[in-house]
Amino acid sequence: MTNSRQSSETAKGRDVLHIPPSDPELISKIPRILPHERVFPIQIGTELFKLSGASLSSDAPSYFSQYFQCQIKKAEEAGEDVSAAIRTLYIDRDPITFRDISLHLQGYHVSPRDGTHFVRLFADAQFYTLPKLMSQLYEESIFISIGHREFQIPRDIFTGPGNSPNFFSLGFGVFFSSQDEIFPGLDRESLIRPPSIMPPSVPNRSADIFYELLHLLRGYPVRIRDDEHRASLLRDCRYFNFKGLEQKLIPHDINYNLARRRYEITLRLEDILKSGISIASDAATQTPTGNPEVFSGWVNYMRPFEDDKHHELILEIGGENTKLRPHLMRAEFFGQVKARVARLFEVIATKLNLPPTTQPLGLLMASGGAGSQPPTPGNTPLSEDLVRVVIEPETHIVLDGRPYPTGYADNDEAAALAGMATSSASSTGHGGGQDSPLSGSMGGGGYYAAPPSRKRRRVDHVPQSDEWIVRTGQWRLRIQGARNGKSAIECVLVAVKLDAYSTEQAKNAQRGFLKG
Repeated sequence: MTNSRQSSETAKGRDVLHIPPSDPELISKIPRILPHERVFPIQIGTELFKLSGASLSSDAPSYFSQYFQCQIKKAEEAGEDVSAAIRTLYIDRDPITFRDISLHLQGYHVSPRDGTHFVRLFADAQFYTLPKLMSQLYEESIFISIGHREFQIPRDIFTGPGNSPNFFSLGFGVFFSSQDEIFPGLDRESLIRPPSIMPPSVPNRSADIFYELLHLLRGYPVRIRDDEHRASLLRDCRYFNFKGLEQKLIPHDINYNLARRRYEITLRLEDILKSGISIASDAATQTPTGNPEVFSGWVNYMRPFEDDKHHELILEIGGENTKLRPHLMRAEFFGQVKARVARLFEVIATKLNLPPTTQPLGLLMASGGAGSQPPTPGNTPLSEDLVRVVIEPETHIVLDGRPYPTGYADNDEAAALAGMATSSASSTGHGGGQDSPLSGSMGGGGYYAAPPSRKRRRVDHVPQSDEWIVRTGQWRLRIQGARNGKSAIECVLVAVKLDAYSTEQAKNAQRGFLKG
């Protein structure tokens, strides 16, 4: 009969929902901390609440259960009537907030509605020492106001590699502390009432940028619209101390170089971190005498918190802070770039177990210590103030807006041009013992190699200037044996790609007129 009725109802298009009986073991039993059937009065502010012993025992031990337990115990010891002995508990707190707490005690799930509601529930739950409500709120999302816009953020979103500790865990530690640490820094026993807690708020940052950062932290991609947009994302990453996310956002390029058979990563000088640097040594070879050659290798890099292996580093230096002297094969840096190159060389020296500075101790003490000295590559054991550079046949150079030739018709022409460069260097008084960019030996320093004897497409020779200003340059960093250097090894910048100018006219040609 029942089956036929269900079939007829289903046939008529009505689905019958069968709810299985509840398993008593799945229902949590309320401990009998207080008599379940008795009603206990609690006055919160101007409003009187009457809760059963079952409700108060459902989240205990608490301030309420301990208070009424003491009254019942005293009445029983004195032989008094328990009903007459129970007095109203008065607490001078907000009754509106306690309405939600009473719903929680009665078995309803209570979720914070906004930032203000969250901090009030958070403060009162800890003040009343309600363990279940505290545990629930410690798992709830946190409401944070950024740029006058409220965000509801999961607690675990900031726990990724490199993103903690951060601005929020340090600046709003009360919300990120453990349950065992109630009101960090304060003595719970001496508190008359909870301290005033404001919802986390950062009014001076962009809400739109923070929304995109959250999108990235959740694992979704964000399209970088332009350089200004990337700079805004990076600026707020650094403000909030999201170091892992910052490494994901910095301009970079990772690719596999088939010609060199290795992975390469291109990064700007200002984005290099000490923890990402490593040295990859070349395969050991033997000299004619049978002794192994001096250590040589390449500087590699791995973005902290982001990459899982090291890649050969191509360092990009821009801002027209590099002056290249082709006749000396030396580069001079200026401003912040000079200090950054010096610090980079110090880190590399440390990785090679070399002393970080070569200045005599007496000179350091007389001048106030190493910290008072301006950073310069010459203070490191890997270089002079003018850093040695290498221009290879594969280097791509744009000089004064035109491609600069690095290949010549034959060895005779290369030798003639090399002689011109050497003559020019000698006339300036800097040619002694130095290599020109057109010298025909790779030697121990790895300098510009003469082109092979086969014919190449003839190109017009561009007159060589004594100085080039490099707008933007990309360099590999090679560690190799030094020739007449301050130590046995040195760090050499091997040019990959250069955009430079040699005359003021070429610089002016790149200028644009103001608009607007």
